[in-house]
Amino acid sequence: MRFNEKELVSLSRQPSEKAAELGMRGPKKGDVVKRRLVKLVVNFLFYFRTDEEEPIGALLLEQCRVEKEDSLTFSVAFLDEAEKKYLFECDTEEQCGEWIDSIIKASYEFMRKNLIFYRTEIHRLTGKDPLEQYGISDETRFQVSNGLQMMTRDTSSL
Repeated sequence: MRFNEKELVSLSRQPSEKAAELGMRGPKKGDVVKRRLVKLVVNFLFYFRTDEEEPIGALLLEQCRVEKEDSLTFSVAFLDEAEKKYLFECDTEEQCGEWIDSIIKASYEFMRKNLIFYRTEIHRLTGKDPLEQYGISDETRFQVSNGLQMMTRDTSSL
């Protein structure tokens, strides 16, 4: 994936939805757990050395799976490389659950499903398409027919 490094650094400085020092282990064999400042900004998970202002890495939270490994640990693995997991160690079980929930809700796909769900509900209640006023109601990515099937199967994630 291509990205502009300056824009990514700028994004990492934006207010975060969630930030904390966590133990982190990369996906390579032999990687050890290191304390990192981890920041969730939109759908990026940035990680920093605790004494530095620029991120040393970023994970784009799309096409990934977040799993609880144990009471204090969760992992992020990407669907195209499921064997490579990034592990994160939290201080409490509650903190671990909050991070998992926040990361799941940060993905574009989750937000898209929510938009389609609420669009359908508003249309059902009012008879009007709420996206029509923005001129985007015909865009494929917002079509109810595509998302409705997904929503009926996976409404537990909302």
